[in-house]
Amino acid sequence: MKGMFSPDNPVIRFFIWLGNIWWLNILWLICSLPVVTIGASTTALIYSSMKLKKDEGYPTVNFFKSFKENFKQATLIWLIYLVVGALIILGLIFWNNVQIPGAKLCWAVVIAVGIFYVISLMYVFAIQSKFVNSIKDTIRFSILVAFTNLKDTFLIFCVFAGVVLANIFTTLVVNVITLFVGMGIITYLLGIYYNHVFEKYIPVQDYPDAQTNE
Repeated sequence: MKGMFSPDNPVIRFFIWLGNIWWLNILWLICSLPVVTIGASTTALIYSSMKLKKDEGYPTVNFFKSFKENFKQATLIWLIYLVVGALIILGLIFWNNVQIPGAKLCWAVVIAVGIFYVISLMYVFAIQSKFVNSIKDTIRFSILVAFTNLKDTFLIFCVFAGVVLANIFTTLVVNVITLFVGMGIITYLLGIYYNHVFEKYIPVQDYPDAQTNE
């Protein structure tokens, strides 16, 4: 019976892991409720998920450490991406509905900008959680890292796309599961790819002005 409830028991370890994931998801959900704080809470979720994968520290401590340290910059990044995303959507709607010469070309340009936007969005908060840089450099590195790690970028995109499509074309139950535990599991899986990518940049020899956000 002792072995059954031992922390080394794989079943017990799984439930401890799942409990930590669920708790991080709840912290992310609560801290995201003001909406304007989604950037900071997402950065904290990514940071604590990467720490959880390496079994470093305590989930709650890691989450609020990152949330506090990255609050201002992550919030500004989130607001920038929120505005840019809205402009891209409006641009797509506008250029798709006007009947003037060059409209289709403008629509294609907006699509191209949207692709770079999505690629950057996949990395920007993960980079914010791991490195200390200016907002401009964090955004710039999100593009650079994406295109210098195409295999990982493709896999991360597949996870993103799968989650979005599953929540659009399936039942409300999937939406609820994603919201209350799925975000934690998804971020944990993405953290595996982020850890793999970021190991190449620590120490960050290519960017001597950058520091790790540990």
